[in-house]
Order: sequence, then structure tokens, then C-alpha cells
Amino acid sequence: MKILIIENEVYLAQSIATKLGEQGHTCELCTSTKDAIKSTNYDVVLLSTNINGQDFNPVIETFKKSIVILMVSYISNDTVSKPLSAGAKDYILKPFMIEELIRKIDHYQDYEKVKKRNEAYESYLTHSFSSISNEFKHEEIELPVFISSSFQKYSDAFAFEYAAKMNLPIQFVTLNDPKAMAKIDAMSQNCIIYIIDFQVLKKANRKPFCDLIADKQAIIASTDKIDDVEYKLLEIKSENNIFDQGEILPIEDYVKFVILNYQHKFPDTELSKKLGISRKSLWEKRKKYDIIKKK
Repeated sequence: MKILIIENEVYLAQSIATKLGEQGHTCELCTSTKDAIKSTNYDVVLLSTNINGQDFNPVIETFKKSIVILMVSYISNDTVSKPLSAGAKDYILKPFMIEELIRKIDHYQDYEKVKKRNEAYESYLTHSFSSISNEFKHEEIELPVFISSSFQKYSDAFAFEYAAKMNLPIQFVTLNDPKAMAKIDAMSQNCIIYIIDFQVLKKANRKPFCDLIADKQAIIASTDKIDDVEYKLLEIKSENNIFDQGEILPIEDYVKFVILNYQHKFPDTELSKKLGISRKSLWEKRKKYDIIKKK
């Protein structure tokens, strides 16, 4: 990582830079906050609060996308509380072991990676479920609950929306996993457990499974009809009953479904390519099925 060290004690700054360099990091030194804010391309900023007469807020504001760690000689409102409130991530008290500083850097680097990954997942899920309307009042539904839907995506949307509305973490398990039961047993009661593929569970194992989830906040999904459980059961049917018939679709029905539901998402060139037909054939299909493409 690229690290900026803002410290007016040059010997200390050089010592820190040397030790961090041995760990594979690239370090640059700066003795004033004014010089520090001339560049913003740093992963980590180590900011000494011992530089008298200098305002730290511009540094914290400039590097708000970086990991700012304060290096302090004493703890006070000015050296710790205010900079942390302004956006600094953490502080370390001088003198310190370099191993402790590296631990803090690694911790916040991992945190930022997880944060960005979660943001990407949430953005993708929001996009993926945007076309699914869910009219359930989640706060009125007590868990465990079973969901039957021939379209897996509808169960997924319900589970992730439920976890978001309840402001609880969600964990995922598939019953295709041979270790699924042990994983479920070890999971906390303070999270939503989303379990799929209930349809693969043998009838002899269903009673032990139901006993296992009795005290869990579990959402269990099946792509088959469920009629032998004692817990609350929700049936979610897609707006297009074409997916609720439980049969293999005829080619013509499939093509019609794809055109109706995806022509507003893809240009004709890409849509015809995905269907394996020409643009002319796509036009002919629209005419045959009386499908009007909205401009």
C-alpha cells in the first residue's frame, strides 16, 4: 500500500517508513499539513497530532477516502476526539510498537475491502430484485417461515428484503451441502438464516430439520410445493404464471416470455443474439405474438 506519514519529528517518521517498507509498503514523508494536502493518492495516512499550530481538519477532509490513523502523544479532545469525529479512523499512542500499527493498518484495510464488497453486493441485489414486487408485511411475519415458489429468485428477494427491513445480518445455507445441518445448528439466533433447496431433503430428515430450526430465525425456500410442515407457509407466485406451471416450457412460449420481459432491457441486436435468432426473426415473432415494443 501507499502510505503518507505526516510527522515533524523526522527521525521518527524515517524509522516508521523503514519498518513499513520492510513489510512491502511504499511510504512518503511530510512535515506539514499544508504540504500533505497537495496530493490525495494514498491508501493510508499516518497523521501526527503533535505538529503545533496546524489545523488537522483539512488533512482529514482531503483524505476522507483513505485510512487516516492518528499518532498521538497524549489523549485529549483536540488530539483524538475531534479528529475522529471529523473522519479519522483510529489513533495510536506514542511510543508504539510497529507491529501494533501494522495490525491497525491491516484491520482497516480488510474493513474497507469488505465494505466495498458489501456495497457491490447490495447494489447488485437491488438491481436484480428491482422487477419483483413484494406485498408481504415483513414485520407481521414470524420466523421460522417456509416459502414455496417455483422461481427461486422470488424467494431470494423475500429473504434479503426481510433481513434488510429487520436490520439483521443474513447467512446462507443450501441443503445440497452435506454439512448443512451442522452449519445451521452452529448459527446464532441473532441473524436471519436463509436456507434453500428444501425440496432435496428426504422425508425422513424433515422432522429433525424442523426441530433444528425451531428456535432459529430461519427462512426456508423450496421450488416444490410444501404441504407437510407445521410452520407458517408462504406461496409466492411470479407475475408471469409461465414459471409456476412446474413444466418444461415449449420453445415458442419461452421465446414469447423472453421478448415480453427483456425487450426493454436489451437492444434488438443483443436480444436476438441471446435467443439465437436473427433480428428479422425477432420482428416476425413480435408480429406473430402481437407484441408492441415500447419506444
